[in-house]
Order: sequence, then structure tokens, then C-alpha cells
Amino acid sequence: MFQLLKALQGSMLVKVAGLLLLTLLLCIPLAEINAINRERGNSQREAAAELAATYAGPQTVVGPLLLVPYVERWMEPLRNAQGRVIGQEARSKEMTHVVFPDKLHIEGSMAPHERYRGIFRIPFYTLDATLGGGFAPFDPKSVAHSETDSRIEFKAPFVVFGTSDLRGIDGSPSIAMNGEALRFRQRVPGLADDASLADGIHAPLTGAALAAWEAKAALPFEMKLGLVGQDTLSMVPIAEETTAHLRSPWAHPSFGGRFLATQREVTPQGFDAHWRVSSLVTSAREQVRAGLSGRGDAATAAAVVATNHAQRNLGPLQTFDVSLAQPVNVYSMSTRAGKYGALFIGLVIMAAFMFELFRRQRMHPVQYGLVGLSIALFFLLLLALSEKLAFSLAYASAAGASVLLLGIYFSAVLQSWKRGAGFGAYVAVLYGALYGLLASESNALLLGALLTFGMLTVLMLATRKVDWYALSAGNPRTPEPVLPEAAASV
Repeated sequence: MFQLLKALQGSMLVKVAGLLLLTLLLCIPLAEINAINRERGNSQREAAAELAATYAGPQTVVGPLLLVPYVERWMEPLRNAQGRVIGQEARSKEMTHVVFPDKLHIEGSMAPHERYRGIFRIPFYTLDATLGGGFAPFDPKSVAHSETDSRIEFKAPFVVFGTSDLRGIDGSPSIAMNGEALRFRQRVPGLADDASLADGIHAPLTGAALAAWEAKAALPFEMKLGLVGQDTLSMVPIAEETTAHLRSPWAHPSFGGRFLATQREVTPQGFDAHWRVSSLVTSAREQVRAGLSGRGDAATAAAVVATNHAQRNLGPLQTFDVSLAQPVNVYSMSTRAGKYGALFIGLVIMAAFMFELFRRQRMHPVQYGLVGLSIALFFLLLLALSEKLAFSLAYASAAGASVLLLGIYFSAVLQSWKRGAGFGAYVAVLYGALYGLLASESNALLLGALLTFGMLTVLMLATRKVDWYALSAGNPRTPEPVLPEAAASV
């Protein structure tokens, strides 16, 4: 039994199996580090949600548009208990007609700034915009009668404008229509509480604007708007032709929504983007009209607007969007780096095993465990430093500390500072390759596959002349292969 245990202790097969088991065990601290990373990422999202609840959230802009309240009156037969007609009864109901702009152009600039919640930085913007356009002459015949032989009495219309979070309105927006300055008021009258724009603002037509409306003339308008939002600005194309031109010094925009920018220029100095959307290619106006009713089919209401106490979400509306994307999200970068953790531990342990095998300097499993833990702790150090420093600097600091530690440690273990320096250089190359994977997200799969294939190629070429049976039996005449520190010459 003693001889069997001694033979197993010196068996290379048992050694390799033990190292594989150790590598699997080291995946446990890697998993814990990844869990910490996910928790920190969730904390960042919670910080963004808290700022949205207490300051301002992402903004969706709807308007301006005109609401025309009217009363429809008709006569209905009056019947007795036997169902006979004994006269007529006057009936009426109040309704609202929606008039969308004929043209709408949004000209604005987005000034970025950041808000802090603890250690987390959340991007915000201040939009300084001018919304210009006009309404075509109003045709009373465009209002459909819901009852036979009814007559319609129109009331004075009013302009309506809405955003998903009115707290973001900076100052008092102003609108001039047909040269008449109109004053906005809170909420929108005549709409149900669950209507999509019920919490918006409105301005009754007065003076020259009302006179032009009654004369059935066109109504040009110009609206000045200052708006603060978090991260994303969405605009609803409600006009027959909606155009927009936005610019910002933010160099990392993300364009989204239903319609992408027709022209865009992104430079290190910022972005400049143009949109053009025709009513022929969007159902946004139908969605807005259905949302204004606030009643009717539940499925339609759910598709158009979701309502809660804190904020009205106009997300389902067809929009064109621009977001101030963060150039480097440290938590997503750390998550991507952590996915290569097991591979890195395996490659470093493999290199240490090659040193032990070919230099005849035995290493204890505890030493292998310490080496693997040092690689695992690199990812924890990277996460902690990236919350305080730029990601590139955090990565360089964490990688430099790990390389220095392993170089010094292996200089003592291998009893040679040259071998320790060679091992440190090998680990430095691995960290450099990992940073290349992270920096080139679109080519990460290709680069990762090339890295793995390249390391396997070096291992196979380095051991191509090794007699593994003789090496396992302790035969000192086994041909000496190319060592890791000389792999570059293979």
C-alpha cells in the first residue's frame, strides 16, 4: 500500500488530474467575483432609477398638437313603456378632435452633464431646442359625426405639449402661434385621467392665433423648449413631415428607436445628426390619438401607454431616439473580462507545470493554488480600481501588480530571477491579449479563438519531442523541449 501511494504521488497523470481539479476549484472564487460585479452593476442601475425618481428620467417628447373640443348634439326618439314613440329627446356628448402639425422641425443642442449617486455617475443632458412648424387650415368636415343627423358645435382649441417627465422642463416653455404669444398651463382639460397626455401642459388659443383659427387660416408656430433628461431623448414624429437636427459635444451617442438618423456625423468633438420621417411610414399619430382617449380596448391602451404614479411612460410610441451612451461601462467590461478567468487560470497553471516538468523543480499544490488565486484576485482588483480610475488605467494597474507579484514569487520558487522574469513576461502577454479582446468588442470572438489556438500551438510545438512515458518514470535522458520563456523563438 505504501509503495502504491508513493507511485501515485510521483505519477504525472495524478499530478495533471490534481491540477485540473484545482483549476475547477478556483472557478469558485471567480464565480463569487462575478457575482460581486453583477451586484455592483445592479447598484448602478438602482442609482439611475433613484435619480430618475427624484430628478428626471429619460424623456419622450410629444407635440405640439391641437385639441379641438366640441359638442355633438342630436335628437333621439322618446319611447313609452310599450315601446311606442311619443316624442323626441335632445341628446349631446362632449368630444375632442386632434389636429396634428402639417410640418414639424426640431432644432436643438444637447449639453451633457453627470449626476452622482454614491460612487456612481449617471449621464444627463439639457436640451435647448426650438420646435417650429405649422398647422394646415382647419376643415370642420374632417370631424366625423358619430350620430345620424347630428350637428357639431366647436369650442376654442388649445395647444398641447407633453413629455414623459414634466419635472425635466427647464424654466417656462413659450410658444408663439401666428405671432401671438401663448401661455402654457398645467394638465390638459377634457382628457381622462389615464389618457397619455393628461399630465401634459396646454395653452388656449387667444388673440391673433384664435382669429386665424376661426378664419380657417394656416397657423405657423415656434416653440422654445428647455428640457433636462436622463440618458435618452425620444421624439415622436406626429407631423405630416417631421424633421430634426440635434448636435452635442458628447462623442459616444447611441441612435435607436423606430427610425434611425438619416445623416449623422460622430467625431471626438461630438455628434451632429439629422432625421426625416413622413407620416406615411409611421403609425405614431394613430397611437397618440388612441392614447388620448384613455378608454376603450384594454389591449390598445396597454400597447399605447403604460401608466404609473411616478411617471407616464410613452415608450411604446414609435419614436426616433438618441442616447448619451457611456463610452466604457466598467461593469460590463469587468463581466466580459471575467468570462476569460478560467481560461487564464488554466494557461498560467499550465505554464507553471511546464516549468516544473522540464526544469525538475517540483511545486507543491499549495503553490499552484496561490498562483491561481493571484489570477482570480486580478479580476477583483480590476473591478475595484475601475470604480475609481479610468478603465484603461485600472486595467494597467491591476495587471502590473499581478505580473510583479508572480514575477517575484516565481523568482523564489524557480530559484532564478531570469525564470521569474520570463514567467512574468508570459503573464504580461496574456494580460495584453485580454485587453485587446476587451478593446475590440466586435472582434472579441475571433481574437479569443486565435489566442486559445495560439497557446495550444505553442504548447504542442514545445513538447513535440517529449517522451511522456519516460518523463513520467523520471528518466533524466528525456529530450529537453522549448520552454515557455523561449516560446517566442518557436
